[in-house]
Amino acid sequence: MTTAVAASATTNSGALHAALANAIRFLSADAVQKANSGHPGMPMGIADVATVLFTRFLKFDASAPKWPDRDRFVLSAGHGSMLLYSLMYLTGYADMTLDQLKNFRQLGSITAGHPEYGHVSAAETTTGPLGQGLANAVGMALAERHLAARFGDIVDHTTYVIAGDGCLMEGISHEAISLAGHLKLNRLIVLFDDNQISIDGPTDLSVSDDQRKRFEASGWNTWAVDGHDPDAIAAALTAARKSEKPAMIACRTVIGFGAPTLAGTAKTHGSPLGAAEIAGAREKLGWPHEPFVVPDDVLGSWRAAGARGAVVHKAWAARMAQMPDDQRREFLRLASGALPGGWEKAIVALKQKTSAEAPKVATRQASETVLNALAPVIPEMIGGSADLTGSNNTKAAGMKAVSAADYAGRYIYYGVREHAMAAAMNGMALHGGVIPYGGTFLVFTDYCRPAIRLSALMGQRVIYVMTHDSIGLGEDGPTHQPVEHLAALRAIPNLYVMRPCDTVETAECWALAVAAKSTPSVLALTRQALPTLRSVHTDDNLCAKGGYVLAEADGKRAATIIATGSEVSLAMEARTKLKAEGIAAAVVSLPCWALFDAQAQSYRELVLGDAPRVAVEAASTFGWERYVGPLGTKAGAIIGMTTFGASAPAPDLYKHFGITAEAVVQAVKARI
Repeated sequence: MTTAVAASATTNSGALHAALANAIRFLSADAVQKANSGHPGMPMGIADVATVLFTRFLKFDASAPKWPDRDRFVLSAGHGSMLLYSLMYLTGYADMTLDQLKNFRQLGSITAGHPEYGHVSAAETTTGPLGQGLANAVGMALAERHLAARFGDIVDHTTYVIAGDGCLMEGISHEAISLAGHLKLNRLIVLFDDNQISIDGPTDLSVSDDQRKRFEASGWNTWAVDGHDPDAIAAALTAARKSEKPAMIACRTVIGFGAPTLAGTAKTHGSPLGAAEIAGAREKLGWPHEPFVVPDDVLGSWRAAGARGAVVHKAWAARMAQMPDDQRREFLRLASGALPGGWEKAIVALKQKTSAEAPKVATRQASETVLNALAPVIPEMIGGSADLTGSNNTKAAGMKAVSAADYAGRYIYYGVREHAMAAAMNGMALHGGVIPYGGTFLVFTDYCRPAIRLSALMGQRVIYVMTHDSIGLGEDGPTHQPVEHLAALRAIPNLYVMRPCDTVETAECWALAVAAKSTPSVLALTRQALPTLRSVHTDDNLCAKGGYVLAEADGKRAATIIATGSEVSLAMEARTKLKAEGIAAAVVSLPCWALFDAQAQSYRELVLGDAPRVAVEAASTFGWERYVGPLGTKAGAIIGMTTFGASAPAPDLYKHFGITAEAVVQAVKARI
């Protein structure tokens, strides 16, 4: 469907609309000018669109920013953060004061250079890396449809996005709009700030895409409007809200609207306008007020817009009160992020069974076993894979696929869209009510990394199931063998990178991941089969401390062998060989460095001991120095990868690269 909404004549409300929009423009320009830093052009250009959206369409209650059934507003073009902050102040969000606007981009203020989730109550997500917000919004819209399928009209809202040229140039936008179109997410409306300007200058320097046709090819309905005509904008939004597909409205705007000499140029994008240019804009737009001053009548109109959602909010609360008690309690539990009571019993039972049966399986298969235990008792878990379901083992028994015909499903076939998968999962977690997890190969965390970083920055419970975690994947060769990836992921703050050694540890790591409300997790899992090493059952989650002594030395500890994942069994083999030679070595399993580093120093020293240490991991050796101590003949040693891998069966590769029990034995003997 292609519909162009014609511009309409100015109505009697034109003067009021202009004043409301100008309040946004000058609060934004003045804050950037005072900070001597920021992006005034985008807020000034999109102000008319934002005014129509917030005063006439967006369902929100400024006095209750986290009302579950609010519409979501995502500023994907996050450099225009003053647009959001201005709107928050004008509509009456309690946390956004004039002082905060005056301290834009300053240390200690909540008005950061780009909107940050958790800093300001109206920031639904952290935006700034272009395209991420758009893909987050796809996840939010998907979560809304899924929960509506479960709970009915108690979940009934729309996700709106303001995206710029840069967002649509980023590759993630292609993946995200394709996924949204395929799933017919008709509660998703993108307002494209079509100002045709990027940092380098006019966008025709670098792009000539027909954005409307691109969206239409992906299954969206589109409209085009004059982004400075409020009636045309309103008409397009009215039509978009009735669309049976996701909707994109291309709003032709002038960046830096109102600036007398700089409007329409890249000079307004990322620099203050300057005192003279702002004075000229005040005169041109008829805004005679001092910086940060909004006339009472204009502010009153904005505050009324911020309060109008209270009536809808109250009606929603009344519907909530009429829900059956069990359904209402479940909805509120999901909204709070709390896990269902007793879910841990499934993990304990699985561990007990595994310890008794001692299977030899790949940890990717162990992960599927854990999912089969967890999915029935944690119904908010929503899984998926980037076209690797059978390899990642991410589909629990009985999980139905999410589709445009059935949003109640719990498994998403993301297709080969790793980046959009990760960002959409962020959006789902931010929306609330679901715990998203999704899989691909560990090597493709390179494609997911910007979204993984934002999961950690925002403190979201997103679980990344990353299989084929080392040279152990074998014949696919170095393009698919992750070497540096564990080190790169471990460098991200607030991220649990967990590499379990067997089914028991896999169960424990999954338990930690679903319980971590404010930390994302990466589960690094093997392709190759591994023996069960935890053959003695304990209800305690030993992985919770990040590392522990799996096997103590027989006698006074002469050496400590530290390993993760598939190399823990190799370390155990080396321990046996050393014991045969009368050398007492302990084996430490270290599945999660971040959790181990968070333990008391006394615990870490107890686990690692004061004997010589040898670490072994079939990945980059980078970072292991912190655990083995000084390197050298009589000090610590690290056995791992210093090059890329090769194409061959896994056993041959381990021998070829010297990652063997024999190598560990020799390293220990050289140091005692």
